[in-house]
Order: sequence, then structure tokens, then C-alpha cells
Amino acid sequence: MEQGSFNEGIAPGGLREKADIKLLICYLLKKLDAPVSRSKINEILQDNYIANYFVINEAVSELVKNGRLICELENGEEVLTITQQAIFDVSQIEKSLPRSIREKAVNSAFRIFARDRAEREIKAEVTALDHGYHVSFTLEDVGTELLKLTVYVSDSSQIELVKKNFYNNAASIYSDIISSLAVE
Repeated sequence: MEQGSFNEGIAPGGLREKADIKLLICYLLKKLDAPVSRSKINEILQDNYIANYFVINEAVSELVKNGRLICELENGEEVLTITQQAIFDVSQIEKSLPRSIREKAVNSAFRIFARDRAEREIKAEVTALDHGYHVSFTLEDVGTELLKLTVYVSDSSQIELVKKNFYNNAASIYSDIISSLAVE
């Protein structure tokens, strides 16, 4: 397959060569030091338009086939783990990838995992009103409700925006509320 055939969705400075994408995938799994689903690898590398979806999947398949990654099913989803040999290989050549690409991928991974964690810890419920909606959030940690908050939004287009922003900023929103309430 020609490398130039799958350049869609790649920003300037992104990776186009399958070998570079394989290296980045292994680098990412080494840095995260935990199994990561194939879908999350795709999401991370597409988040900043680093690589093309089809080339990412080809690269993952080849890495599994060549024994650099181990693919297992976990809760019905393919989860990837880097092998010791691949960790060694990556350690020898990881600096050949641009630092900006390595940092974007790792930062994207942390942001996506934080969002996923927030979505597990935050319950959002929408209630339709005669004129608008109530969006209610419950923030939980270790089985304890830390915060219940209900906000009014005037139309349905604001619902997803409010939910997204709450998920992305829940810790600072909670901290700001506590700080504001605890002032003497």
C-alpha cells in the first residue's frame, strides 16, 4: 500500500511513515506503562492529527504480528501491551521521533484518560423544563458524593457543551466552590 494514499487527517508535522507510527505507538505504550485499548491508541494519535486512522491500525496489526505488542481481550475490547523486546528497541531509537510529536501524544493520552476517568466519576442528568433544561452533575470519589450541582441551560445545543466543560474542569470547579465557601 502506498504511504501517500492515507494522508487524510494528518496535520503538518504529523507522521506519514508507518515505521514512525509504529515507533510512536511503542513509545506511547512504554511511557504509559499500562495496557491501552486499540481504540484509545487511535483516539490519542488522531486527537492532534498525528497519524491517519488506517495507517495506525495497520501499524498496530504489524506490531502484534511481529511480537512487539501483545493483544488480549479485556471486557470485550482489544487491549495492547508492549513487550520487553519492544521496550528495549524503543529505548534505543525513540529520540528519532520529533520531541513535539512525542509530547503531543503523551499529553493527549493523559488528557483523554483524565476525561474518561471524569466521565466515570461524574454522573450527568438532563431534565427538560417548560422553557429550557436542568443539567445536574454528581461528582463522586471512592463511593462518596463530593458535589451535586444543577445548572439551567436555555436550549438543547448548550447541553453537550456544558457537560463537556464540566467533565474537563470538574476538579477545578469543585476546588473553586470549596475555596469560595470556605473563606471567612
